[in-house]
Amino acid sequence: MFTSQTSSFQDSIDVEERDDFDSEEIAGYNQKSQLNCYYTIYLYQGTRSEASGENVAWNQRRADSTTSHEDFSLTLIDSSLPSEAEPELRTYISRRLSKGALLGGMGNIATVELSIPEESVGCYCCLLEQERSPEQPDADGNGYVICFMGGSEKGLNLFRIELDKYVQGLHCSLQTPELQNLETEVRPYLSRWFDESVMHIYRVVQLVQSNISFLLHAALSQTHVEVINSEERTKADVSRFIKAASLQGLSQQDPTAASLCKAISEDTQSNLVIDCSVSPPMLTHTVSNRFCDDWIQAFLNAAERCNPFLLRQILENFKLKAIQDMNSLKRFVRQAEMSHYALFRCCQFLQGCGNGDVLLQNARAEHSDLPEACSIIAVLEEFIKEQSQAQA
Repeated sequence: MFTSQTSSFQDSIDVEERDDFDSEEIAGYNQKSQLNCYYTIYLYQGTRSEASGENVAWNQRRADSTTSHEDFSLTLIDSSLPSEAEPELRTYISRRLSKGALLGGMGNIATVELSIPEESVGCYCCLLEQERSPEQPDADGNGYVICFMGGSEKGLNLFRIELDKYVQGLHCSLQTPELQNLETEVRPYLSRWFDESVMHIYRVVQLVQSNISFLLHAALSQTHVEVINSEERTKADVSRFIKAASLQGLSQQDPTAASLCKAISEDTQSNLVIDCSVSPPMLTHTVSNRFCDDWIQAFLNAAERCNPFLLRQILENFKLKAIQDMNSLKRFVRQAEMSHYALFRCCQFLQGCGNGDVLLQNARAEHSDLPEACSIIAVLEEFIKEQSQAQA
């Protein structure tokens, strides 16, 4: 039993060595082959919507950059793609729109073949619809189609939430078809999509290096992380990393999060502090365990290869393994209520997984209203405490 558990854990860590990730899709992006990133923004107009005189004149001036269908037209506003590749993308987007495959506000990710050095590339596209006029509630809506291209479909799918949020941040800047703020606001914002939506995990690993285990432990245990003497971007990067590594909302019973926060406050656990006034940053109130330490090298290896997609996949595997162990402990605790041997198996499991402190913290919060389970968890906590003292 415990041999297979160890094997499964090693498989999770060694993601960069597995065949399904040892491909151009995720593992192929590294320092030696710099990733090219592109963006494109189109004006989407429903044919039944009434355009103003200014809009009609603007559309006529850009007739060469417009693709029209029975139900809509798609007009290029700006793009970083090569001139020969943009019409190919417009044709692809038009085909998706005509099939109803792009829903307002929901990103869609696929692989597209374009006249670019990569030939095929992952493409995220999202339709941002403008609010319909009260006078024309049934008219086809107008809006903008935002496209981000770079990496692979599989890689971009790992950052779908971040990409959706980044596109929504553009809403307030898209006021008129002419986009008079194109050069001052819209274009710079679109140009930063990869750096802002994909690279934050890489920047955090580069910042803390082997201290990444302390951040992983903080994320699992819901410990607050405070970043001082740093730029706002660094603070935002660390906050997003902690959120991405957290299990909050992923466990079987989400109300555990509130109970866990209460349990942590009762433990008077200190915040993890990252002081960026020195290089490398100095971390205080650090806590880790063997489980988190075992993932350090995997993160460092992926960071050395400058591979943000692989880093995200490793982070997802880290969370998956933690959830699997959490579910195993729940099962053992239920069995231990009826069997002393199951209690012994609980102790063996906690000793072997290297994440006993976090698992018990979560279990205590989740079973707070079950007296029998609480008594078993108390015994297990005492066991872990004795083990820690014996190893000190």
